[in-house]
Amino acid sequence: MDPLSATFAALADPTRRAILGRLADGEATVTELAEPFDMTTQAVSKHLRVLEEAGLITRGRRAQWRPSRLREDALDDATDWLEHHRAAFRQRFDALDREIAALRKDEENDRGKH
Repeated sequence: MDPLSATFAALADPTRRAILGRLADGEATVTELAEPFDMTTQAVSKHLRVLEEAGLITRGRRAQWRPSRLREDALDDATDWLEHHRAAFRQRFDALDREIAALRKDEENDRGKH
């Protein structure tokens, strides 16, 4: 899977998005990340593995702890892709708005002739 697809696949899950939100506040252990969820630390570890494979987080090792942290540049590629496509969609919607306005104007002119 290409990196951008891996990012969007990882972000598709609401639990993983919540984990990323928590990691935006600072690093945390699996146990700390599991606290707000009704799931085992093993299940959270699986989510962390997906996030790590997508390049969104890094996992360290401090004695017996393996804190996870958000990569600062993790969403740059996804953000760039979204911004590029947002601009293209805006251009298309602007063109559509102009076309609709022209059709309405033509329609009004036709009504005025009758």
